[in-house]
Amino acid sequence: MLSYRHAYHAGNFADVFKHIVLVLLLEALRRKDKPFLYLDTHAGAGRYDLKSEMASRNREYLDGIGRLWKAPTPPAAVTAYLDAIHALNANAPALPRWYPGSSRIARHFLRRGDRMLLAEKHPADGALLRREFSGDRQVRVSREDGYQLLKSQLPPREHRALVLIDPAYELCDELERVYAGLKAGHQRMATGIFAAWYPVMPKLNADGLRAKLLESGIRRVLNTELCIHPRDNPLGLNGSGLIIVNPPWQLDEAIQGLLPWLWRTLSPAGRGDHFVRWLAGE
Repeated sequence: MLSYRHAYHAGNFADVFKHIVLVLLLEALRRKDKPFLYLDTHAGAGRYDLKSEMASRNREYLDGIGRLWKAPTPPAAVTAYLDAIHALNANAPALPRWYPGSSRIARHFLRRGDRMLLAEKHPADGALLRREFSGDRQVRVSREDGYQLLKSQLPPREHRALVLIDPAYELCDELERVYAGLKAGHQRMATGIFAAWYPVMPKLNADGLRAKLLESGIRRVLNTELCIHPRDNPLGLNGSGLIIVNPPWQLDEAIQGLLPWLWRTLSPAGRGDHFVRWLAGE
């Protein structure tokens, strides 16, 4: 459904929403002194050149990070997210050249004692990811199937973990794989934080994933979406969604407070919609 090489889509509105929520999750974990593991099942290349041929093909970043880069007085969560991008882009007044993937954003927020485990099976992106974090003792890059790491690496020695499941959705059964990954990870570590991203588009319906999670008995499941096009728009990616298991305290309120500003900034024409709601409570 989407190009496997994320460089075509780096910095678009879906990345922006996903990564701002990721920053909220990381900041919540940092409020306690105890270390944590960040596990990324589909880590991509680590960083993306917005001047590359792939990124320049559709220039999706102009309607994503391009809009936020120029926005006056952004909310605090957006400022923290932008700080992670500024760290890769010294003196970039117009637009950033380098856009950080989830792993590079997470690395920006890691403290001494925290740890990252990144999985990437694509040969080219995996090589770029290993180069990105070469020599970094807090980061391990794996060629394994990221879903398998949910079984083999949880629970971690830190006893705290944030897991991001962010596949490309090229496989027709990817939502089933996401559900199986969430279920397996939760069985291994019921207290872990799990965030699963999915695209909002006509060819992919997340209702089945939501229904299965409700039937599973997993508690404390939050769902949020941001759409900048009508949901029935047949042309492609209309929105960005996240399902979060065990969200930190008041994350729902933080997202709810942020969504109106973010939607107005990313959809100046007022198309689409947004929500945050609980699928399952305590």
